[in-house]
Amino acid sequence: MAEHKLVEKSEVAPASLPSSTTRTTSSLPLSFLDLPLAGPIYVKRQFFYQFSHSTHHFCETTLPTLKHSLSLILQHFFPLAGNLLSPPPPHKPFIRCTDDDTVTLTIIESKADFNHLSSNHPKSLKELDQLLPELTFTTMHDDEDATFIFPLVALQVTVFQNQGLCIAITYCHVMDGKCCNHFMKSWSSLCQSGGVDLTLLEKSPPWFGREVLKDPRGLEDIFLRDYFEERSTWKDKLIDQTPKRVCDDEEYCKATIVFGKDDIEGLKTWALAQWKKDEEFNSPQYLSKFVVICALVWASLVKTRCKDDDDEDVKEEYFRFAADCRDRLGYPIPETYFGNCLTLCYAMLRRNELKGEDGFVNAVKVIEKTVSDMKSELFKDAEHWRALFIKTFVLGTTLLVTGSPSFDVYETDFGFGRPTKVDMVHSFKCISLAQSRDEEGGVEVGLVCKSSEFEHLFYAIEQGLQTAKS
Repeated sequence: MAEHKLVEKSEVAPASLPSSTTRTTSSLPLSFLDLPLAGPIYVKRQFFYQFSHSTHHFCETTLPTLKHSLSLILQHFFPLAGNLLSPPPPHKPFIRCTDDDTVTLTIIESKADFNHLSSNHPKSLKELDQLLPELTFTTMHDDEDATFIFPLVALQVTVFQNQGLCIAITYCHVMDGKCCNHFMKSWSSLCQSGGVDLTLLEKSPPWFGREVLKDPRGLEDIFLRDYFEERSTWKDKLIDQTPKRVCDDEEYCKATIVFGKDDIEGLKTWALAQWKKDEEFNSPQYLSKFVVICALVWASLVKTRCKDDDDEDVKEEYFRFAADCRDRLGYPIPETYFGNCLTLCYAMLRRNELKGEDGFVNAVKVIEKTVSDMKSELFKDAEHWRALFIKTFVLGTTLLVTGSPSFDVYETDFGFGRPTKVDMVHSFKCISLAQSRDEEGGVEVGLVCKSSEFEHLFYAIEQGLQTAKS
């Protein structure tokens, strides 16, 4: 394992507000859509940049600007310096903001190979994990009435001397990926200007109002009940804990496959042709890139991981993804709404339906149906989300999607140019999606497997792409 050295650990506070303004809230309530994701659920994203300078140069010239711009941006995204508080029932969780709030910023020097870690090739998940900031869960009391305290954000910059930087964020899922993207873009834009140009932020400040979300089906009561059930499992697991590393198993690696625009169009055309052959009247006119890419990856992963498990071929395989609701609610939601505005979607197939010759097309059909159902009934089965989540892990295996090609993560420029690589660190139960850095219309898919499985997985995906071209 490459050597990592702690250079500095500091607490960055939001810049003081002008005397003419006072912070009107000391707490930010959660909406009903935050409740299914409230708690110790964290997302981890890494931005790699070329930086051909020494650690000393970074600390003297770059770090002050990073800190200054972070302090200024936290003035506007002030809840991120706060904590998620989870008091005992019947009290709802909420974000607490105080004048003493800070965000931890850790600076590490690493002797690891920057080019390797920022490549698409398989690399040890444990190595990527080292580049992530840690945060600690605490409690307000150590008894049955304990209030859990979860920091919202931690940041880490890893300096690879004369090679590059990795700026990593670990954030609590009381905000969704779109909010994190807004925060990182705002911070990087301000940093790029040397901490003086607030144009981007003034044009699109975060929106903290909760009154914009309507709950006509009374889902809050159901989600709150589910939240309290989930909360009852935390006590033994969480007190004074840091979130577990994604993986301590050296066997697991993360790699990225890039689907080009031609690959995607080929998959769409071929899948539609096969569907029309099978059931002409039920086939759609159009398939999205999300549907065909996820279908091919899901089928290929099952073929790879379960190639020798013939005796369990009727086992259920689940595919779960979240869909942004901001444009689907039938009433306006500010584009920069801060929180979660997601609905959760599930698709299911038997293992043999994914492993067979028609695995890709079968996957296309069920994912497409799930997307269509979501569009016609936004919160379908929401009353059963928690039960369904538990069932998927008890009865079968689940693949979850994180990230989105719509975030334009490669436009996050702190002044070092576009990132050479943006990655998410997650377990083998997830895949991550981002738009391609270098190919317009392309999509990057992050995959986690045992190192011994990658050859078979790459082959399965390549076979799918070749078949679509034939």
